[in-house]
Amino acid sequence: MRTTYGYVRVSTREQNEDRQMIALNNLRIPPKNIFMDKQSGKDFDRPMYRQMLAKLRQDDLLYIKSIDRLGRNYEEILEQWRILTREKKVDIAVLDMPLLDTRRGKDLMGTFLSDIVLQVLSFVSENERKNIRQRQKEGIEAAKIRGVRFGRPENPLPENFEQVYERWTLREIGGEEAAALCGMSISSFYRRANRRKSV
Repeated sequence: MRTTYGYVRVSTREQNEDRQMIALNNLRIPPKNIFMDKQSGKDFDRPMYRQMLAKLRQDDLLYIKSIDRLGRNYEEILEQWRILTREKKVDIAVLDMPLLDTRRGKDLMGTFLSDIVLQVLSFVSENERKNIRQRQKEGIEAAKIRGVRFGRPENPLPENFEQVYERWTLREIGGEEAAALCGMSISSFYRRANRRKSV
């Protein structure tokens, strides 16, 4: 008897699984059969995915919203597809791409077409991620050239900083005392003092 499962992955950046969960709930998949990992795609150490793999049996059906939920790059997506369809012998239905539904065309031609579509989509998915990263990098570089500063804005220097800084440079007081007099952390004092020194 076939059991139906769903898999959801969101990276820590996305933080929002609603879109995937709504799609799976509409299919009436039992909540206990929906596995979700909420972590970065940097590595494939996804505990819920591994737990789901252990439960899957031949002829079970796995729904995923989009192909990139299976992995972080082209090779990984293809490898997971191979494990699921060839080793575990389960069916996969990719909701965003109806052509990627292994329940259809179980003959040689159907498998062949499914594999071609999978390879093209996996490549497109990875390429899009690379393009996004490249655009982000270029955007950051352009912003830096325009003088945009990234990170938290620095707190203004305390009024007594110059006076304390002079005492510190004359070795009248140590770094910890100087930082305390300025109401700053030791690392902040040294950072601002070194910047002052280079002026």
